[in-house]
Amino acid sequence: MEAVTAPLIVFPAIDLKAGQVVRLAEGDMDRATVYGDDPAHQATLFAAAGAGHLHVVDLDGAFAGESVNGGAVRAIVAAFPGYVQLGGGIRTPQSVEAWFDAGVARVVIGTAALERPQFVRDMAAAFPGGIVVAVDARDGMVATKGWADVSTTSVVDLARRFEDAGVAALLFTDVGRDGLLKGCNVEATVDLARAVDIPVIASGGVAGIADIHLLAIHARANGAKGGIEGVITGRALYDGRLDLAAAISVAAAA
Repeated sequence: MEAVTAPLIVFPAIDLKAGQVVRLAEGDMDRATVYGDDPAHQATLFAAAGAGHLHVVDLDGAFAGESVNGGAVRAIVAAFPGYVQLGGGIRTPQSVEAWFDAGVARVVIGTAALERPQFVRDMAAAFPGGIVVAVDARDGMVATKGWADVSTTSVVDLARRFEDAGVAALLFTDVGRDGLLKGCNVEATVDLARAVDIPVIASGGVAGIADIHLLAIHARANGAKGGIEGVITGRALYDGRLDLAAAISVAAAA
């Protein structure tokens, strides 16, 4: 499993739809921008820029409830020399185990975390340090099923259910900012990190180096609590608004 050492981990993102590298706007599959058709090559480019961690999402799998872009994911794992964190449609013990066997360092569980919390607890116990819970929010409430549905459960309430479960981190995404380059919701991310004893990974809306710097200031700065472990960035990298090597340098310096 992944050993976290950096003050703030920068996770470049590879989102997969029909085998292509895409970015969505606000989680809408009909608002996808294609950035390439060779996910494994994209992974090597991120590695060359200094990335030691990668965040991969099987978008089709998130809607289907099972792996759809498995071939692309395995190609990424084979090509990338660092740690790969994978989410999207992973909802059974068999699928979790299969991805760890394939070389994935961490598995992200989203919809199942809300609907079947015991499943998360069981997987966290079976794979220590390997399970990340995705806490995706629209207006403070948890969104599920590829962000298509919004529940009546608050982000903090869901997160607190897993404080004693042994999960590695919470992946917090402000869906309303994702893919829009509006800037990361640092305030909500910090509030969540202060509310629970689990490290938080920020996601959604990163627009440039200023977001990385601000998050880095808060990284691991939460006393005995988990603090902010990392940040996921996608569209800003693909659009050239954020230089990955510079982002990693800023995160490390903080």
